[in-house]
Amino acid sequence: MKDTIRQLATIIDDLLTRDLQAIDWDSKPAPDKWSRKEIMGHLIDSAQVNLQRFVRCTYQEGFKLTYDQVEWVEIQHYQNEDINEILELWRLLNFQIIRVWKNYPMDRLTAQCDNGKTEVSMHSVEWLAADYVEHMKGHLKKVY
Repeated sequence: MKDTIRQLATIIDDLLTRDLQAIDWDSKPAPDKWSRKEIMGHLIDSAQVNLQRFVRCTYQEGFKLTYDQVEWVEIQHYQNEDINEILELWRLLNFQIIRVWKNYPMDRLTAQCDNGKTEVSMHSVEWLAADYVEHMKGHLKKVY
């Protein structure tokens, strides 16, 4: 878990030390594709869901928690919001995830939850944490 924590901390530092004003946050590559601002909104949604997974896995086994990513981005209107507020929320949620990970009970790292949308897909906390970071890296490649 220590390596996953370091990776997430590096991702946060890397994004927030960039020239964020030089990024075109609003343009969409196609009408049915997310803008960079909406990608960050999606990463906020992912952080919120995963934070709940990490917290609940400390005391609960086998629960299911999923979300409808396209609908969540649309209903929250990230495209119309201030990018500075979006980035601040993203930053704070990820700092909270790091806090949870740093204090995670070692005996619960193998706890499982179901993150499958249409069928059961059980994964451990360690797997979910590593997947969370890899998912973020993939989306951030489209941001900068």
